[in-house]
Amino acid sequence: MTEVLPDFTLLRPDSIAAAIAAFEAHPDARYLAGGSDLLVNIRHGLSPAKTLIDLGAIDALKVLDEDDEGIHIGAGVSLAKLADAPQLGVRAGAIREAARSIAGPTHRNVATLGGNLCLDTRCLYYNQSDWWRQSNGFCLKYRGDICHVAPRGNRCRAAFSGDLAPALIVHRAEVALAGPKGSRRLPLEEFYIEDGAAPLALEAGEIVTGVHLARSNARSTYGKIRIRGAMDFPLAGVAVACEDQNGAHLFRLAFTGTNSCPVLARGVPVLEAGQTPDAYFAALEKLVQKTVSPQRTTTTQPHYRRLSVAAVASRLARRLLA
Repeated sequence: MTEVLPDFTLLRPDSIAAAIAAFEAHPDARYLAGGSDLLVNIRHGLSPAKTLIDLGAIDALKVLDEDDEGIHIGAGVSLAKLADAPQLGVRAGAIREAARSIAGPTHRNVATLGGNLCLDTRCLYYNQSDWWRQSNGFCLKYRGDICHVAPRGNRCRAAFSGDLAPALIVHRAEVALAGPKGSRRLPLEEFYIEDGAAPLALEAGEIVTGVHLARSNARSTYGKIRIRGAMDFPLAGVAVACEDQNGAHLFRLAFTGTNSCPVLARGVPVLEAGQTPDAYFAALEKLVQKTVSPQRTTTTQPHYRRLSVAAVASRLARRLLA
């Protein structure tokens, strides 16, 4: 069992370009933001790294501002700052609520937007001490060749549990990346891959530099289920956004904790003016149950999580409608 952090070299560049150059000089290095996830994994022997590139001194990553194009949030913005950001106004409630729900106050003071978007996937068979994992033959995600959640499959089923991703996805956020090959921007939902062992579409040396939110009239909210009312990662999290158009209501829903990546619900019907809400939300719950795929990655049964996430989604959508 790894009880202390192993020795490593810490680099502290003061610009994005310098950070990328540091990675090119140390290709086995890991980028470090707040460290609330990565350092725990290093301590448990899950993320071996002899060089860490600390991004905390890069002021360009801590910008949170608004212009004619929308809202720009740097990857280094802390969750505490994001939770109370006036730039998000009163409509993007899902983003603030998701930020406030993560871990505890001291964690939110150091944890960052970029770190939460790049959160490592979690599983009952993975997030254990080294001696526990070794006694179980390790797993497909790290040093093993079997996914204990789905032994007959060939893909890791560890679940993505970041809270901010679905909250940003329902607002059609784009993520900005920078790396040795240059900069690029893509829809946030395309940043993730349904593979618990490699869930991020990051190229070697790339850094998440921020997210961009276009101007929108959508209002949103976020909720999740977890064993304890604080600190715990979500067993399932739900973000819902609603836009009104000529008396009709357009909902967008995204989920976390149920799959190896955040999931955006497809084919969500429009709630037309005059349509019976109860029938609509009953159909919405069935759609959610078909969309998510919770596995045995926690001690809580997958079927319970499937039913719960559908109920939470319906409740949040009703709240926005009201």
